[in-house]
Amino acid sequence: MRVIGGEFRSRILKNLPGLDVRPTPDRLREALFNILAPRIEGTIFADVYAGTGAVGIEALSRGALRALFIEQSRAAVNVIRENLRTLGLERRAQVRHGRAAAILAQLEADIVFLDPPYRLEPEYDRSLLILGENPPPLVIVQHAARFKLADSYGAMRRVRELKQGDNAISFFEH
Repeated sequence: MRVIGGEFRSRILKNLPGLDVRPTPDRLREALFNILAPRIEGTIFADVYAGTGAVGIEALSRGALRALFIEQSRAAVNVIRENLRTLGLERRAQVRHGRAAAILAQLEADIVFLDPPYRLEPEYDRSLLILGENPPPLVIVQHAARFKLADSYGAMRRVRELKQGDNAISFFEH
C-alpha cells in the first residue's frame, strides 16, 4: 500500500496482513481525492475506522492541516502510529483508540471519512445518525456497492455517490 499523491506520493505504508482490515483500493482513493482536491487544503480530516490510516495520511499528504484517526483495533492503532512516525506526521495527527460511536459525538472535523468493516453493517447507521445530529460540512462513507444507505441522516443529505467495482463512496452534506 502506498500514498497516491501529494507531498508523500509513492511512499510505502505498513499494512496489517491477516487482520480484518479492508484497505481502500488505490484507484478508489485516487478518485476520492481528485473529487476532494478543491476542498482538502487546510482542513481537519477524520479517518474513522481508520485501519492502517491510509486515507487520513493521503489527506495530510494532499494538504489537510490535521488528521484524526479513530480505530478500535490495538494492532491497527500501532500500525497507524508507525506509518505517521515513518512520514514525520505525528505533530499533524491524533490517534484515538476506541469505538467510533463513543468518539463521534465529540468529533470536530471539516471532513469525516467513515469506512466500517463491511461485516458490521449496523455501524453505518449508528455512525451516520450520530454525525447527523451535529453534522460536519462533509461526511464521506465507503461501503459495498450492493449495500444501500439512506438518502439522509438527521440534517445530512446524500449529494453524490461514486461506484467503482464492488465499492461505493457516498457523500453527505449538511
